[in-house]
Amino acid sequence: MVFTPTFIYACDIAVMAEPVTFMRKLFLLRHAKSSWADPGTEDYDRPLNGRGRRAARTMAEYLARTHFRPALALVSASLRTRATWEILEHVMEGTPVSFEEGIYEASRADLMHRLQKVDDHLGSVLMIGHSPGLPRLAETLCEGRGELEVLARLAEKFPTCALAEIELELEHWGELQAGTGRLLSFTRPKDLGGEDD
Repeated sequence: MVFTPTFIYACDIAVMAEPVTFMRKLFLLRHAKSSWADPGTEDYDRPLNGRGRRAARTMAEYLARTHFRPALALVSASLRTRATWEILEHVMEGTPVSFEEGIYEASRADLMHRLQKVDDHLGSVLMIGHSPGLPRLAETLCEGRGELEVLARLAEKFPTCALAEIELELEHWGELQAGTGRLLSFTRPKDLGGEDD
């Protein structure tokens, strides 16, 4: 059968009319457990304790097994978040990182505003931050979308060094808002045989 130019053109129109879906990934990681051994240390400068370093190594092993490679890492500039990143970064070789003062003590709205500024050519972002802003952001973005058991674990507690994986159906990061995400997974150190706080 010979296809005429008119028939080909009609098919092209039909294909072009189909909606295009843009999927992005956001990974939210709370820093590993920090030390309170020195009461004179400012909160910003608290280091990781032994338990936190072990949990971060456990998470690093998990990320290595899953070939975790976000396009960008946004990390709070506090000592404990930078120390968490330093334990994880070897399994994400090549992932650019930005240490940002604005993530420290940021609210849910502050964190969302920062993510809305991410360049659109980036398909995935890892953010390492703090409670309560980070857990509240995860809950706000998903608004109950995801498997019930996974959502229940997130609602129960967002422990240190836990990782939330959120799927976003967005064309532009600037469209990020409440309810635009779906929780795909929520992995805690204790799920990997490590310790939880």
